[in-house]
Amino acid sequence: MISLTGKGGWVDLSGMKTRLAQLACLAGLCCIAASVSAAPEASKIARKWQLDIEFHDLRRISVTLPGDNHPTAFWYMLYTVTNNTGKDIDFYPTFDLVTSTLEVIPAGEAVSPSVYDVLKQRYSKLYPFFRDPIRINGQLLQGEDHARTSVAVFRNFDPKADSVTVFLAGLSGEYAKATNPSFDPQKPESSENPRFFPLRKTLAITYDIPGDEITRASSTPIRRLREWIMR
Repeated sequence: MISLTGKGGWVDLSGMKTRLAQLACLAGLCCIAASVSAAPEASKIARKWQLDIEFHDLRRISVTLPGDNHPTAFWYMLYTVTNNTGKDIDFYPTFDLVTSTLEVIPAGEAVSPSVYDVLKQRYSKLYPFFRDPIRINGQLLQGEDHARTSVAVFRNFDPKADSVTVFLAGLSGEYAKATNPSFDPQKPESSENPRFFPLRKTLAITYDIPGDEITRASSTPIRRLREWIMR
């Protein structure tokens, strides 16, 4: 299990005209990121409230879903979040997995409730107070006695991908904004033509994925990088 508090990291731009373009930038399209080099960096020392998180590295699981005859592959990340900020915090986490082939997978998308049941049973001794993702949301009280454990689950991704990055938002109260270099002052400001991109401090965890479509079932993701970004 990895324990994280604050750590500085690379800057990335969100708010592109489509969600795919936005998350592709976050996955590392440096040519776009370079055009907004003035965008703020994530602080190395927390400037606002910041929750503590411990997590297990990304893992693969195969579950035979109700009505199916063959198992379906999913990827999951177990985590525990603790509030040591000195005040109660509203906790509403969001997870996105972005592959090196630019596939974007929000946690929970096309994930059967039976997958959470399997994981809850598997880790019942280690985490007897495990909560499913819906029940993790809400006010997080202070202290270890009120820590919450849950899991982010992703449907299987492109077998051609050789790396993935998991983005976790909702751990920090730090926000910023970056100027949109494509803003057209001749047009009205709108969601399609924003003057600024809102950014928030987000944890980014990158893994190399060994193997191919045939051997991947037995391979273990290799964590290569973890850092805070402004997204």
